[in-house]
Amino acid sequence: MLQKLPSCPFCGKHRVVRHGFSKLKRSRRRRYRCRPCGRSFCTTTGSVYHRLQCSQNKFDMACALSMEGTNKSGIARLLKVTWNTVARWLSRAAAAAKHFNDKKLKDFHVQEVQADEIRTFVGSKSRPTWIIVAIAVGSRLWPSLVLGRRTYRNIRTLFTDLFTRAQMSEVPLITTDGYNRYTLALKHLLKGACLYGQVVKTRRKDRVVAVDRKVLIGTERAMAAALENSEDSEKLNTSFIERLNLTIRRSPAHAREGEHLKAHLDLLQCYYNFIRPHGALKFGREIRTPAMQAGLVTKPLTFRQIFTAVLFWAWICSSFRSHLRPVSNNG
Repeated sequence: MLQKLPSCPFCGKHRVVRHGFSKLKRSRRRRYRCRPCGRSFCTTTGSVYHRLQCSQNKFDMACALSMEGTNKSGIARLLKVTWNTVARWLSRAAAAAKHFNDKKLKDFHVQEVQADEIRTFVGSKSRPTWIIVAIAVGSRLWPSLVLGRRTYRNIRTLFTDLFTRAQMSEVPLITTDGYNRYTLALKHLLKGACLYGQVVKTRRKDRVVAVDRKVLIGTERAMAAALENSEDSEKLNTSFIERLNLTIRRSPAHAREGEHLKAHLDLLQCYYNFIRPHGALKFGREIRTPAMQAGLVTKPLTFRQIFTAVLFWAWICSSFRSHLRPVSNNG
């Protein structure tokens, strides 16, 4: 059987011929030439692995270690590379992950949604910021996030992005904490076409001493019927979004610059949805990822599959040029 030749990453055409090899340190890599545009390329051209100067496995390992909470200095020591190299790799990986998220996180079914905010900081604790996230409870999919101030505008941006990506065939059940901006945003966006409740926890000495559940959009009867039909919730709760918050906090949920934190969250979102099997999604011997449960993919993906997905050369070049370059040697 003849091997299928790749298409040209510059012009997208398929009139490609073999064009020798590129010499690597311990092996060689096949090169190709596009007849219409005359440019030559290899299998890594147009991807994050282009001109990497190291093995692809080492690049993937740096991303995996970052997702498990290892800082850049620790990754540099483990992989025996410089801090700036790790920072440059993670910037490339985050740009590709964001592109992959935008392309794949769409057309999923939503029946129950939970949203919450995480307080973190950028640079120092005197500069607090908020990570506002939403989760589709049935699939545990994390489709949307907003990084910024805890304002009505950002809450509305979160739900606008979520409802644009999702398919809602029935009235959704939405649960949040007691922050009043959620009510205003949902009334404006959905015009009351949802069931919305709040879970307000009273704490004393860092312990929850009381939990108050309120229905703000919809009737008590409709809320009770929705909870009875839910496969995950017997009563109003925010346990699923709080578990996602814990996952985010386990990774470095702060950074010196807002652009670095946003890039890390884009990579973490891709890792959480498409690569990392979720313990609550175990069916027999199979443990699914949230993207599998939502029907977006059929098997867990790897960093290699995500980073070698179809990316146009013009896009990847502009992303690398505009992405913030590291300026410090501190992890």
